[in-house]
Amino acid sequence: MKKKILLPILALGILLTTVSFKSDFFEIAKQIEIFTTLYKELNMNYVDEVTPATLMDKAIKGMLDDLDPYTVYWNEQQVEDARINNSGVYTGIGATARTIDKKIIIMEPFKDYPADKAGLKAGDEIIKIGAVNVSDFEDDAGELLKGAPGSKVELTYLRQGKTNVTTLTREAIDVHAVPFFKLINNDIGYIVLTKFNRKTTSETKAALQELKTQGAKKIILDLRGNPGGLLNEAIDVVNLFVPKGEVITTTKSVIEKYNKTYKTRNEPIDTEIPLVVLVNGRSASASEIVSGGLQDLDRAVVVGARSFGKGLVQRPKKLTYGTQLKVTISRYYTPSGRCIQALDYWNRDENGDPVRKDAKEYNSFKTKGGRTVFDGGGILPDIELETAVFSPVTTALLKDNAIFDYATEYYYGHELSDWNNFKFDEAEFQKFIRFLKNNSFEYETETEKEFAEALRRAEDDDLNTEIAASYNQLMAAVDLAKDKAVVAKKAEIMSLLSDEILKRYFYREGLYNYQIVHNPEILEAVSVLNNEKRYQKILK
Repeated sequence: MKKKILLPILALGILLTTVSFKSDFFEIAKQIEIFTTLYKELNMNYVDEVTPATLMDKAIKGMLDDLDPYTVYWNEQQVEDARINNSGVYTGIGATARTIDKKIIIMEPFKDYPADKAGLKAGDEIIKIGAVNVSDFEDDAGELLKGAPGSKVELTYLRQGKTNVTTLTREAIDVHAVPFFKLINNDIGYIVLTKFNRKTTSETKAALQELKTQGAKKIILDLRGNPGGLLNEAIDVVNLFVPKGEVITTTKSVIEKYNKTYKTRNEPIDTEIPLVVLVNGRSASASEIVSGGLQDLDRAVVVGARSFGKGLVQRPKKLTYGTQLKVTISRYYTPSGRCIQALDYWNRDENGDPVRKDAKEYNSFKTKGGRTVFDGGGILPDIELETAVFSPVTTALLKDNAIFDYATEYYYGHELSDWNNFKFDEAEFQKFIRFLKNNSFEYETETEKEFAEALRRAEDDDLNTEIAASYNQLMAAVDLAKDKAVVAKKAEIMSLLSDEILKRYFYREGLYNYQIVHNPEILEAVSVLNNEKRYQKILK
């Protein structure tokens, strides 16, 4: 009787699945045919000359814009950049650079690499690479900095209004996932982990073992500013501190094959050593898998500020002609079952912006030991510190390079030979406030964007004359509120200014050595680790 009932149901299920698949396949084929004919007719008949590649790039971008910002199309160069980023090795000048309005700005030269040896400094603007003027180059001129090991390149650059010329010899650049580790206070190992590439686990493991050999009985793992990377590396880093066979994350998708459970696969290094993990608003993705996993398993105390909140998993899919689609395939969940994705890209407000889940709507979950944790907006630290926060006004200052540019001005106006003697005090913060006003840094808030859009619509409706005075008053009030916001977020801004300035004089090594002594998050981590009763109370 059961067979008589089940067999027809099974057959019906197979039939419906087949029909659904055929329907989807037909719809895809239909839409591709429509687009192909439209694309052909547009290129053949449009009144002005159009470039097929440009039209296609815009079409692809438009199609992906309504999804999430992590689902993107990569051309051949971007595919190669991603490969380099994951491998941790590339050939170039040994500096991070940023292209802004056809300008290449050196953001950070790495110690003892070609850019540093040639005397380039953060803030230098490269205006010519070989015989090519950067401003005239149609594509990303930064690609011209790359080349074969041992090849030379002449750079013309501006510094403080003066033109300089230097010649660099390119070489292989080894980008460490763990750029710094050190034993502090005789028994605390401090490890900085900046990215999750193919070297991450091996470098973290080597640092941990070396610190234990030196006498470390407690560990601080610093994930602040770590944007993430490879998922498997995140699992393996957690595995250094938890037993084999523990569930670290699960991924869920409408596509069955992407529903997976990721467990630790290896024997750990140390499952008992007291551990603190540092995070901030720029700790994302794989960093959140590590911090969330260790928090849910009650294996570490998390210190800092709420992390970014990226709970989506991407996978590259090969396309033709060496291009790729990096597509979001699933959401990931921490061991307690929470998804920490902060923005809902599939439900948008009236302006088309993704909806941020309200804290009142967060769901509670239980850690392995019964502590309450929440989903919906990144990893919330067990101990929150103001200095680790990235508020909207701070983010705007960073985006507009205000902090970076002030550090450049400071560097050329101050002598500093010892990081121990550095202190960014109240008087210096007031100079920064004046610097913002004197240089007319007009960082734009989301509120201003909304008001500007309203004014534009008023112009379309011929109402702008009537509301212009009110609008100007409103903008003056917003400017005043922005000034107050900068002062209100002084702690986090001063912390970022200190970091940027110290890198100019002492590279990252000097910055990390300074932070060990002065940084509030590290000092709090040390305090927790030195108070066993408090440490255990937080975890239990």
